[in-house]
Amino acid sequence: MVSASKAARMAKRGDGEKKKVSKSSKKDVVDDVEGDAQEQPATTDEKMKEVEKLTAQMDKHGLSDRVTTGVLSSLPSSRDVKITSASLVFHGKVLITDSTLELNFGRRYGLLGENGCGKSTLLKSIATREYPIPDHIDIYLLNEGAPPTDLGALEWVVTEAQNQLDNMEKKAEEILEQEGPDSPILEDLYDRMDKMDPSTFHTRASLILTGLGFNKVTINKKTKDMSGGWRMRVALAKALFVKPSLLLLDDPTAHLDLEACVWLEEYLKKWDRTLILVSHSMDFLNGVCTNMLDMRMKQLLYYGGNYDSYHKTRSEQEVNQMKAYTKQQEEIVHIKKFIASAGTYANLVRQAKSRQKILDKMEADGFIQPVIPDRVFSFRFADVDKLPPPVLSFDDVSFSYSGKWEDTLYEHLDFGVDMDSRTALVGPNGVGKSTLLRIMTGKLNPIGGRVSRHTHLKLGMYSQHSAEQLDLTKSSLEFVRDRFPEKSQDYQYWRQQLGRYGLSGEGQTALMGTLSEGQKSRIVFALLAIESPNMILLDEPTNGLDIPTIDSLADAINAYSGGVVVVSHDFRLLDKIAKDIMVCENKTVTRWDGSIGEYKEHLRKKMISAGAV
Repeated sequence: MVSASKAARMAKRGDGEKKKVSKSSKKDVVDDVEGDAQEQPATTDEKMKEVEKLTAQMDKHGLSDRVTTGVLSSLPSSRDVKITSASLVFHGKVLITDSTLELNFGRRYGLLGENGCGKSTLLKSIATREYPIPDHIDIYLLNEGAPPTDLGALEWVVTEAQNQLDNMEKKAEEILEQEGPDSPILEDLYDRMDKMDPSTFHTRASLILTGLGFNKVTINKKTKDMSGGWRMRVALAKALFVKPSLLLLDDPTAHLDLEACVWLEEYLKKWDRTLILVSHSMDFLNGVCTNMLDMRMKQLLYYGGNYDSYHKTRSEQEVNQMKAYTKQQEEIVHIKKFIASAGTYANLVRQAKSRQKILDKMEADGFIQPVIPDRVFSFRFADVDKLPPPVLSFDDVSFSYSGKWEDTLYEHLDFGVDMDSRTALVGPNGVGKSTLLRIMTGKLNPIGGRVSRHTHLKLGMYSQHSAEQLDLTKSSLEFVRDRFPEKSQDYQYWRQQLGRYGLSGEGQTALMGTLSEGQKSRIVFALLAIESPNMILLDEPTNGLDIPTIDSLADAINAYSGGVVVVSHDFRLLDKIAKDIMVCENKTVTRWDGSIGEYKEHLRKKMISAGAV
């Protein structure tokens, strides 16, 4: 069995036209696991091991259970990449077949596709060079945070930048020896090395980290003392600083607040190398992307412009396609009717044969296919009885994690949330938006003042970590049936409940540990709806969800008869649902008199005036 890295080297030694097949040497192991999965494991530990094996996409050798094929059709020395006959199979599921992967230098691609279609898998395949991407194109995939070390955030980024510069100098020497001074690859390398300028490393790294939300204290905090979300920001800072030829960002805003999202959008607008971005924020895609790449029908489909342009172009194409399909179907019916009625008259038989030839040519050329619309999931939260105000109120509330007044996060808060509230909490990371939600639930208690809740108030909470409550050793079907045994034991009933939230077929019967983050999020929303709370608190509910599901969530919130409080970095979601925008800052909460769009513009102007972008 040939390893992925060895296969890549073999392909590069070929004539450039040789088809490359990258296949994991662990495939036999996974086949054994899948075979064993048919037998019921004896213990939970055994099932967890099974889940870990099934979900393991990488081992220490960089091998995976992905199978890719592709032919490099662009020049090996070009900064543009074109790979034809591209395919991608993951755990036996075909994600892409006989398509073209084309990445032109300087373009910023938004990668689209519904949850579970394989966007993250494609990025990993590109990052590990399972496609024949020339060695001179350095690739950086942001899908995990900086490692826990004794270095502060700033020092870690600077150290990584110095390592990158050393690697580039070594690479330049190799190319100089092998290809001489006239190599176009060498010219690009020298240009990049000149622009890096080690004397400015600390200054430029500080600006990037500050834009991503670090302050004078946290910028020197050791990465080992940071949460996963903050380590992800450090890794993002490195990616932006070293400026690889090909940058792959998988949902980079998931751990950012609104202010950092605005900064990153402004920064990436000026990105002059190749970028592939997975983001479920239409607003962010519109601001950053020059092209859209749609993973649909097991193909890679390309569109010029940002998300809005893509949506308009695709809609027009589908209208024209349906018109052509309808016209052809009418023509086929007419021809078949004539052939059937031709009888035995010689002249009619000749005409019938002529028309049959027309029909045969249509079939040989391929009939026009009808448009297959995207699956749209329109779910609802159950209607609840109205509770008279006050439903949830803060009266002179102050809070401190230490219990000491000198450490207060909030002081003297006075506001309320009722059944018709649609309240968005905004503000920088670290000010305590999630803390405020936990104070509302009663999981945290104030050190001063009082939180009053209606006696019949039933709160439902969705957080970024809600998926951790799922038993990954069970299928979603088993899990919800076992979670609510009093409601029904009928699998068909639970199939319908999960289906309403966009989980169907294999998604219902596969172990939850093998599902994508977006699919897990849908299960959590199904649980939330089944519990029928009369007020819902949502902490970053869009993370991992695709765009149609976010739209469906917005519709569900607007149709819900209870109160909603939401913390989100998705401007578009907030624009669709928020009636009240509350800014959490400087130990207090104040109402923003304006729209979320105006708040975003306020943040942008503040950054520009401060010289942050």
